[in-house]
Amino acid sequence: MSTSPLPLLSSGKVRELYDAGEGCLLMVASDRISAFDVIMEEPIPDKGRVLTAMTAAWLEELADLAPNHLISADVADFPEGAAALPGGLDYLAGRSMLVHRAEMLDIECIVRGYLAGSAWKEYQTSGTVHGMPMPAGLRHAEALPEPIFTPSTKATEGHDLNIGMAEAVDIVGREAAEAAAALCLEAYARAAARAEEQGIVICDTKFELGYIDGRLSLCDEVLTPDSSRFWPADDCAPGTNPPSFDKQPLRDWLEAQDWDKQAPPPALPPEIVTETSTRYVAAYERVCGRSLADWYGA
Repeated sequence: MSTSPLPLLSSGKVRELYDAGEGCLLMVASDRISAFDVIMEEPIPDKGRVLTAMTAAWLEELADLAPNHLISADVADFPEGAAALPGGLDYLAGRSMLVHRAEMLDIECIVRGYLAGSAWKEYQTSGTVHGMPMPAGLRHAEALPEPIFTPSTKATEGHDLNIGMAEAVDIVGREAAEAAAALCLEAYARAAARAEEQGIVICDTKFELGYIDGRLSLCDEVLTPDSSRFWPADDCAPGTNPPSFDKQPLRDWLEAQDWDKQAPPPALPPEIVTETSTRYVAAYERVCGRSLADWYGA
């Protein structure tokens, strides 16, 4: 008799989350990709493996800084029910992590080192970032005087909302908010220095934190193209729009289509799928200095 599959707890834009028993979860990163909050019909080859491999690499890099949720990314360590999940172990290899359950913080923990995205839009309007005054005359893609912790809400529907530290304290309490800020700023500084050695600028990144056995820990995905802006250092100048190692080619193509940004999305041409996949693989190999061919599931 075959073993029953692990119970599915949730299915998001990118990941499935399964109950692995004994206080553990199995996180599976698919090759799905979304843009403008709409999931595309075409998968992006190797995307799930890239997200998982990068997370594992960064958790290893930051292991002395904080605990994390990762138990193993090796399917040999997964509970028996994993083999009965869709695609079996061949599909799970390289895109899955067995992790500890955590009591997650109800805020997104964002660190910004450069002016871009929603921070740039706010700065243009008010000269502030998350309500914090910034020096006048900063340009797009310019380094901030120092990296800043800029939390946001976790929206169950719609978009997350940028908030200030005071609102973060209201949501999770002062001790947790201040500990989260300190941990994320240090993790960003360490990661930015490491990426700089590879010729990469980390513009900003979003961390997910939670408590495991009472200790604040790094959870979910860490420093991936889906949670961060990675720019090539040799093509990153203030006042420009640096190319990102992420889904930007996909966004640019969609912006050029006659599409109202509602489902269903237009069909992606093969060259956009290939270019996007290439960007993700390049992100892992350039930022982490490793080959995806050496990761599980190759």
